[in-house]
Amino acid sequence: MGNRRKGRELALRLLYEIELGKKDADEELKLLQEENRERRVVKDFAAGLLKGTCENLERIDGMIAECSSNWDISRMTPVDRNILRIGAYELFYCDTPPAVAIDEAIEIARRYGTQESASFVNGVLDCIRKTVSRDS
Repeated sequence: MGNRRKGRELALRLLYEIELGKKDADEELKLLQEENRERRVVKDFAAGLLKGTCENLERIDGMIAECSSNWDISRMTPVDRNILRIGAYELFYCDTPPAVAIDEAIEIARRYGTQESASFVNGVLDCIRKTVSRDS
């Protein structure tokens, strides 16, 4: 597994912990830098995803809500919701090619989500990708 995938998975874990109220984003970032388990490149990528996602959460959640019209964002599983947030952040703010950002989110959804997670994540992020392309 590549460093970026590991970084995405680490960012997912941290966002999940933040959402459960165990820690706040600043505390998670500090702990992440102190952690010795992960390689520096993985931690730096995860930290960038975490910080960027948290800083832009309102816009990201708005786009997710717009592209998942039949699902209220608060009713999504925390895993799916945070995979979508990371994927949307990459689509909006990173230089990750859109196909890569979506494929990575789908693979992480397959690993950590439910049986339906991968197709759900694919559909929502594809809608976001089309919106981002239209706005560019």
